[in-house]
Amino acid sequence: MCFACGQANPVGLKIRFTLDDGRVTASFTANGNHVGYENTVHGGIIYAALDDVMANVLYLQDIKAHTARCEIRYRRPLEVGQAINLTGWIESERRRLYVLKGEARLADSDDLIADAEASFMRV
Repeated sequence: MCFACGQANPVGLKIRFTLDDGRVTASFTANGNHVGYENTVHGGIIYAALDDVMANVLYLQDIKAHTARCEIRYRRPLEVGQAINLTGWIESERRRLYVLKGEARLADSDDLIADAEASFMRV
């Protein structure tokens, strides 16, 4: 029932994540339920997608951790119906703290929509 990746969640984003060589990728296209203002996707939806692509870098490697802090920078608006590619990777790790980075880019032009850096604490 995960909001971002749960395939059975009727109001979720239903994003499918793939791990390859330490990086997680996915694609997502927002619909009319994800609007923040007029035809623009709500920033919280973009944040949820980025947080989950980073979290899945750990989860898909059987590392249990929770987001401790996340900073996101929105670079340009995302319109409903525009497909984005998500990428997440580990930037560094120290004991129980992982620093991850994530990006959301337009699928058709590779323009950066938003990027994030987050700290995850291992449990």
